[in-house]
Amino acid sequence: MSQANVLVSGATGRTGGAAIDELLKMDKRVRAYVRSEDDRAAELRRRGVDVAIGDFTNIDGIRAAMQGVSSAYFLHPIAPGIIGATAYFAQAAREAGVTAIVNMSQISARRDSASHAAQDHWVSERVFDWSGVATTHLRPTFFADWLVSSHFAKEIWAKKRIEFPFGNGRHAPISTEDQGRVIAHILANPKGHERKIYTLHGPVEMDHTEIAAAMSDVLGAKIAYAPTSIEEFKRKMEQVYKFPPFLVQHLNEVAQNYREGIFAGTNDVVETVTGTPPLSIAAFIEKNRRAFA
Repeated sequence: MSQANVLVSGATGRTGGAAIDELLKMDKRVRAYVRSEDDRAAELRRRGVDVAIGDFTNIDGIRAAMQGVSSAYFLHPIAPGIIGATAYFAQAAREAGVTAIVNMSQISARRDSASHAAQDHWVSERVFDWSGVATTHLRPTFFADWLVSSHFAKEIWAKKRIEFPFGNGRHAPISTEDQGRVIAHILANPKGHERKIYTLHGPVEMDHTEIAAAMSDVLGAKIAYAPTSIEEFKRKMEQVYKFPPFLVQHLNEVAQNYREGIFAGTNDVVETVTGTPPLSIAAFIEKNRRAFA
């Protein structure tokens, strides 16, 4: 592998990909840690990114990918295995002399969470803390990208309704693009961010009626918020979306957390860290309007 001083896992995903985009703009030497040799890996190489192939079950592969690296981004999917993956990643970082880790957690991560994934993320944070490698934990609220995902965008556009079980809860939607910029800036300049926990929010806290109105204005079609029950949403996740049980259990508990206000709030972290404010929901929908074609 060629020399690189920043490692990005989840490099073909949304936050990892956005972080790489920003790091390349900053002229940083980047290594991507990806699971397979495919067209996406080839595209990363074409852009000048060093690519290491492996997964979080192979500590030797992680250790090799960290050779020469000073900072690293850890992202694990909402799936079982995060605690073991964290331990491997942290140990490999210690062995390789990595001095800073950025860890993607979630806003609902806490010791007593009813969501298995959220509780696992909280334990993962503690493992990184125990490791002695200075780690910055990011806890984003709901992604704006949720609205334009393949599971939901076509349904929203076809029905002209947002059918989520979030009641009158509120949050400030944040794009993966803005999260990627935060990740990149901390990886590039970790001083002052060591051992911090940052919640990440968009610029304006909204309920889903207000989100639907903003989408309507951008897309030129009336979209309404039609809240469903948590039970109905669970049935749809299982029978229509075919989500795996671990993810269903997590999102079921997340819906209740959202109603209780755990995803609410806003702050200036994105602008403070990156120098640029986060995208509004209207600007985000405009950038992603093709999802509703």
